Amino acid sequence: MSWKPQREIEIVAGTPPGGGLDRSARALAKAIEANRLVDVPVKVVNVGGDGGRKAWVHMEGRAGDGHVVSISSPNMAADYLTGVNRLDPDRYAPLAILYSEYIAFVVDTDSTIHDGADLLARLAKDPRAVSIALSTSLGNSNHIAVAKVVRHAGADTKVPPIRVFDTALDAVADVIAGHADVGAVTAASPVPEIEAGRMRTLAISSPARLHGVFASVPTWAEQGVDCVEGSWRGVSGPPGLNAEQIAFWQPVLEAAAKTPEWRADCARHFWSDIVITGGALIDHLRRERSEMRAILAELGLLPG
Repeated sequence: MSWKPQREIEIVAGTPPGGGLDRSARALAKAIEANRLVDVPVKVVNVGGDGGRKAWVHMEGRAGDGHVVSISSPNMAADYLTGVNRLDPDRYAPLAILYSEYIAFVVDTDSTIHDGADLLARLAKDPRAVSIALSTSLGNSNHIAVAKVVRHAGADTKVPPIRVFDTALDAVADVIAGHADVGAVTAASPVPEIEAGRMRTLAISSPARLHGVFASVPTWAEQGVDCVEGSWRGVSGPPGLNAEQIAFWQPVLEAAAKTPEWRADCARHFWSDIVITGGALIDHLRRERSEMRAILAELGLLPG
């Protein structure tokens, strides 16, 4: 008999309520429940702290339990490669990538950095004088996007001061407080501050312009910078899931990504809808780790 859940499903988010991983978890829970894709209740469990790493420690304690899954991202691989975290991502059961978020480069409304060209000029002149806030770890997609911009400016990618926070919301607050000159955060994170007139966007790391508050914001590619960089969000199970448990989850996640509720949240949060499962997912993660190792070496973040 094929496996199916016998009790409540838990979707673990490695950020507090309102954080990026929390938005993903709640959108997924809503899509599953609204369309009755499982026969049991679904709840979101927030295990924030330590840049999302506490959530993976929590998952270690649920080994083999198909009733719990966690929102995943490239951050875990970056943490492992840089030695920040000893938990190998390969221990966890990859189930799906669901979407990609692109990186918004934002400043306080009163900042004297007026546009992307101004930021490039300042980085070229004195990269040590441009501090950048991001979440949730060094070497992640946000940091890689920053490195591509710094490299284009002709500066050393290791030089600009990087301020790292547990959530993008904290990085946004750091910029508004004047502690960092620029924020490099997932596009949905600064929207309330942009709408309130407290922030401006210099550029987006997407391949094409986004909609809504970003409709008039040029991409880095439009500004001649080779910086198309997204941060995917997906779902992984704990260590030790068996083939039947994995076979249950993959079609559920694929179906959730086709629901009107999910598509509405993708539009609302500026998520670019992509779904990768099965062998294609394994291949994607292997290629990504190889590419990530090369960029982390350039950033001087690999141990030894």
